[in-house]
Amino acid sequence: MNILVVRNDKLGDFITALPSFYVLKHHNPSNRIIALVAPLNRKLAESCDFIDEVIVDSSEDILGLAFKIKEARIDASITLFSNTRVALAQWIARIPLRIAPATKIAQIFYNRRVKQRRSEVKMAEFEYNLQLTKALFPDINLDFPKPLLQFQGTDEVYTAFCAEYGVSKTIIAFHPGFGGSSDANWTLKEYIELVRLAEVNTRVDVVMTFGPDEENLYEEAKELLNDSRVILYRSRGSVVDFAKLLSHFKLFVSTSTGTYHLASAVGCETFTFFADTLFASAARWKSIGEKQSHFMIPLESAGRAEMFEKVKQELRNHLLKLA
Repeated sequence: MNILVVRNDKLGDFITALPSFYVLKHHNPSNRIIALVAPLNRKLAESCDFIDEVIVDSSEDILGLAFKIKEARIDASITLFSNTRVALAQWIARIPLRIAPATKIAQIFYNRRVKQRRSEVKMAEFEYNLQLTKALFPDINLDFPKPLLQFQGTDEVYTAFCAEYGVSKTIIAFHPGFGGSSDANWTLKEYIELVRLAEVNTRVDVVMTFGPDEENLYEEAKELLNDSRVILYRSRGSVVDFAKLLSHFKLFVSTSTGTYHLASAVGCETFTFFADTLFASAARWKSIGEKQSHFMIPLESAGRAEMFEKVKQELRNHLLKLA
């Protein structure tokens, strides 16, 4: 069976879909799993051995997208997150079985709709995604390995990184950016305070990571840390290259954004910050890995300051375990 799985939004959203791809492939290895993804997730999708083919949604018109889908000869589709354009393209492509959540106007173009009410946050996003696979295979096993993302060549990437930056110890990493996909975060100065706290531990090397579009944030951090041994690292390669590097880090500290999901998916322990609202909470957006610590950032300043002190204490405790 040729099965199309649609998750064509941001990095973190796509990673929450990966368990669904995995269980569909392993339910019957003869299934051909085809992913419809956004351009930024193409290389990551192509690196997964449980995805057989990748269709890139390059924001062409509906007919153009429908033509791409039709060429793949799809038997059934599972749309994990839908909009009218994607739904109509699948209808035009005449996919026999089209599964999606029963939400929004777009649901009229699907012929098997599943009521989920994700706004009630009865489970995490990746669990809602997995639930949809049962609409195709009621007896499917929803278990998946952790870490789910495992790559060849990770040792070479890490060795090259260590040689370039003089790394010889366990790495604790901080990622102050959020790519516009988080509802709450600490300021750069607050991150610097956490970094300084970690830097005191001489048994670790401390790294701050920055995305390719975070040049200004990188320069500001560089100015604030000019007397520090902290390594400032700008990601220069693909998402897969960065994932290989993250798989060797001991701890990744960030807000709830795509890089957090990536770190967790490759097995790195995470300290993650979420907005103190149900929809943006860890209950909804926890990642697919193990060893996760979640912190909710309150909206009011007093509660925010109290939570920041809690984060610092938790970080101290974690660093003591490394001593």
